[in-house]
Amino acid sequence: MAQSVMGSWFGAIVGIAVVGALALLAAGQAGALRGQRPADLGLRDGHLKAPSATRNSVSSQAAMHPGPAADYARTEPLAFQGSAADAMARLRQIVAAMPGAHVVESRPDYLYVEFTTRWLKFVDDAEFYLPPGSQRIELRSASRLGREDFGVNRARIEAIRSRFDAR
Repeated sequence: MAQSVMGSWFGAIVGIAVVGALALLAAGQAGALRGQRPADLGLRDGHLKAPSATRNSVSSQAAMHPGPAADYARTEPLAFQGSAADAMARLRQIVAAMPGAHVVESRPDYLYVEFTTRWLKFVDDAEFYLPPGSQRIELRSASRLGREDFGVNRARIEAIRSRFDAR
């Protein structure tokens, strides 16, 4: 009898988990997990938006913003040799070919891309800025929703860096 009751409870818990997962998937597919595009993206006095106050972003300009979240967000800019125009064109080509990428804005010195996850349709915003006369591309990538991204933005930036450096 006790084993039958435990089996019933286990079955109910599994059923609830399955229904919850399906509801989350449906919400994502319906666009409920996209979040709102931040109004403060772009360049401000040659700087990208500060990293998030939580562990869901990376930024090559994080050192300008003290605090534990900025320490977590620190990464290096993309370095290059040669033409700035060629470097930005190469970056745009690499980023545009990545899964879930949608180039929103592309200028000679700035690139803004939205990355959308396949199943739940979460959106991360990535920005790249080439300061005049430099041989580096500053960057920022952040999740719109949530306090933790489990390293997704850092992994994406490192994949971009690997492809960028390989050319």
